[in-house]
Amino acid sequence: MADTAVRRTRRTARAAERDTERAQAAAALQRALDRRDNGGATGH
Repeated sequence: MADTAVRRTRRTARAAERDTERAQAAAALQRALDRRDNGGATGH
C-alpha cells in the first residue's frame, strides 16, 4: 500500500508540473500572438 501511495504522490506532482508547463506554454504563445498582432504605435 505504501508503494501505491508513493507512486500516486509522484504522479500527482508530475501532473501538476505538466499543468504548470502547459499554462506557461499557453501564456508564452499568447504573448507571441499579442506581439505579432500589435502592429500599431505600440507594436514593436
